[in-house]
Amino acid sequence: MPESPATHPQLRRNLLIRLTRRFWIKSRTIRGMKTMLSPLSRRNFLRSSAVLAAASSIPSTKLFAAAPPATPSPIRLGLASYTLRNMPRAQVIAAIKALHLSTVNCKDAKDHLPMMPLAAEQEALAAYAAADIKVTAVGTVYFKDPADFRKNFDYAKTAGVKVIVAGDPLPESLPAIEKLVKEYDIRFAVHNHGPEDKVWPSPLTVLAAMKGMDPRMGCCIDVGHTMRAGTDVVDAIHKAGPRLFDMHMKDLAKPDAKDSQVAVGAGIMPIPEIFKALIAIKYPGYVDLEYEIFPDNPMPGVIESFAYMRGVLAGMGYKA
Repeated sequence: MPESPATHPQLRRNLLIRLTRRFWIKSRTIRGMKTMLSPLSRRNFLRSSAVLAAASSIPSTKLFAAAPPATPSPIRLGLASYTLRNMPRAQVIAAIKALHLSTVNCKDAKDHLPMMPLAAEQEALAAYAAADIKVTAVGTVYFKDPADFRKNFDYAKTAGVKVIVAGDPLPESLPAIEKLVKEYDIRFAVHNHGPEDKVWPSPLTVLAAMKGMDPRMGCCIDVGHTMRAGTDVVDAIHKAGPRLFDMHMKDLAKPDAKDSQVAVGAGIMPIPEIFKALIAIKYPGYVDLEYEIFPDNPMPGVIESFAYMRGVLAGMGYKA
């Protein structure tokens, strides 16, 4: 009996890429979505929307040798707004809707979710709410100056989120941050940044520093940076367990090369195994795509990434 695409990663990846590429390949010649109101960019945007609609509407029996998925996925897919960092908020909202998502991890980039002034943050939150989009986390938020720590927590509180994805806090600042975590009841997730980061290269480094601290002190695992740090991503998920509060998803063509990032499913990241590990630890958070390449025209790779991840979940019997 021939091996099904659901059990062969290379066949599965190639199948999904073939299904999506024919819809969006021409859009690579269009540089971004800077002028969505123009006829050309509108066609590009609608073409991108059609890709996702087509990929998500194909019966799973035609994609995989499995029964049509009926169980809602325990893996919740989301988007890190940094992926669309060159787009203003209106285009970010339009892209999220086209991707059939309802959540976003917001960063203070462009006008996605400004930290200051307060009125600007409130205006952004109102725009997301009007589009039925929930902000699930803020970040990456940087904790360099202790004088700004409370301001950062106020930013998260105003946004109504329970997770701060944090960058580069010094280990000696963690006790002060822990006090704010207890006061605000907001989880603090340190984002690892790979071998270039001498303080937080790996989630395991973060977990070691958090040992014995409040259970709301934990990590955001960036799978690409984790792999480049030489840490097994699946093992890190199991070790993080209840201290895993957010996940940034990406893929690499080479395990030690930052500049080898590709669309999710086109590289060597063990996506099915990652999903299985998250299910095993009953991970309650979001898997937020952080696609960092082609910042002026990210949508083709973003669409391919979500099509692949949804295809993997369909192959596991879930509806995403």
